[in-house]
Order: sequence, then C-alpha cells, then structure tokens
Amino acid sequence: MGSHLTERLLDLGAKVSVLVRGTSVNGTFQYQLKNIEHLKKDLERIIAVNIASGDSIPLVAKLKPEVIFHLAADAYVPYSFDRPLEVTATNLNGTLNILHAAMKIGRLERVVCTSSSEIYGTALKPKIDESHPLNPTSPYAASKVAADRFAFSYWQTFHLPIAIIRPFNTYGPRHTYDVIPKFIRMALKNEPITIYGDGTQSRDFTYVDDMIRAFLVMGEHQKAIGEAVNFGTGKDVTMNKIAPLIVKFSGSKSKIVHTKKRLAEVKRLCCDASKAAQLFNWKPTVSIEEGLRRNIEWSKKNWS
Repeated sequence: MGSHLTERLLDLGAKVSVLVRGTSVNGTFQYQLKNIEHLKKDLERIIAVNIASGDSIPLVAKLKPEVIFHLAADAYVPYSFDRPLEVTATNLNGTLNILHAAMKIGRLERVVCTSSSEIYGTALKPKIDESHPLNPTSPYAASKVAADRFAFSYWQTFHLPIAIIRPFNTYGPRHTYDVIPKFIRMALKNEPITIYGDGTQSRDFTYVDDMIRAFLVMGEHQKAIGEAVNFGTGKDVTMNKIAPLIVKFSGSKSKIVHTKKRLAEVKRLCCDASKAAQLFNWKPTVSIEEGLRRNIEWSKKNWS
C-alpha cells in the first residue's frame, strides 16, 4: 500500500519523502525501493532507517512534514509466531517513534496511523464496527492493538492530530504475501493451490485503489482527527470461493487442496464501514471479481 500511496500523492502534486528499511550488505548500507524505483527521482528525500530504532525520531522530525502516513510494519502474521519480539519492536516501538517525532514538528497537520482488522479477532457479529471488542489471536495482532491504542492515547493526552485507519484485507498489484497473491502465483504456475483448514474461513477483501482513497481521506478530512475508522467492502469471501475464482480468471490448471489449519487463524472478518460512509462518504467501488481480474492481469505481466 505504501508504494501505491506514494505514487498517488506524487500524482496529486505533493512533495513526498519516504522512510525505508535499510540493511548492511558486504560492509555497505543499502536500501531498495522495491516497487517505486521508477519514482526515485521524484521524491524529496529517501531515508533508510530501522523504524524501531530511536534514531528514526530526529530523522523524521528533521523532515518537518505537514502530513505523516505511517504504514511501516512487520505485517506477515506467521512471521510473528517465531519472532514476536522483533515484530513488536517494529509495530509498537516504531509507532511510538513516529509519534514522538510528530511531537517535535510545529506545523504538523495529521498523523495517519495504520492499524489492522486483525485487532478484532473473529467477528462476534455479522459485521465488525469500531466498537467491536479487540480480541487479537496472534502476536502480530496484539502488537497492532498496542500501536492502535498508543496512537489514540497520544491524541487524548498530547492532542496530536492523530487519525487511525483500520484497513481490512487489502489486495492488488505489487502485493507479494497473503492469500490472494499467494494463490495467484500458484495458479499462474499451474501448481496446487493450498488452503489451510476446511476453507470456510473468510475475509473482507478491498482492492488497493479503494484503500488508497481511504488513506487520502484520513489524511485530509478534518473529521478524521481523533477517530479510528474501519475501511472494507462489507462482504466477506471464503477461501473456498477465492481459490476457484483465481483458477477461473487466470485460466489455470491448478488443483485445489487442503492442509492442516493454520495457527491463530481468524475464522471470519467482515467490515462495517458505515462510519467511513457517514463521516467521509467513502464507499468501495471495485468488486472482488473485478479486483481479481485486475490483479491477475498485472501479475501475468510482471511476474516471470
């Protein structure tokens, strides 16, 4: 989502700086703009830093941005099973570092903090609104709950202009992990598509273009300040439906197989986005069928 948001902000004429995670390779410090290398010349600044490090605080503050979109995270749920401390450092400490950097910026208009639908756990009612209990089922989800609530506390305590976006599952071009890109990759290779458990688990999938509109509205609308807002389609789709659709739209010969249930699996997520509609008149525009077709066509052109 970060690459799509960066691209859209530049299209709108914004001056954009980005933070990326750097790494040490053969004695040198390097970074990679994995999805937006073609935009490198258009960016104001590129800062490579571990967001979990306190070093990120002065680096962000020095940029003096008007709006901060904070999307940095270790977001692959299974990664948190074996590395909960590392994931928490990125997701919680990284968020705190952004918040403390924000406190040093005089003209700051907004900090959009990215939460997750995973914070809710399995839906306890047909659709999840913002009042739904927070029942994280994985270390990743727990780290996002903590970051979400810390962000809200900094609005309450320090009056930072915080807006918390809670995206439900987002898919589309450039995404490389999670179920839809995983299934597409398997389908394009005509490999068996593996579904965890019985396949009745469901998610509310939102196409990336719709979600970027959500980020933009959270970054500019005055009513977003001090709010946590869900964004999703209001329709959940099972894995047993997603897999055949991907096979059909890709013209694949893949077989669909089942394996054992995944650890900490959330059974069902379905968004109630009525708050987003009420506050901002936001509604999704891309159906799951159209979104999958777009995603598959992009994948055919860009994945060898």
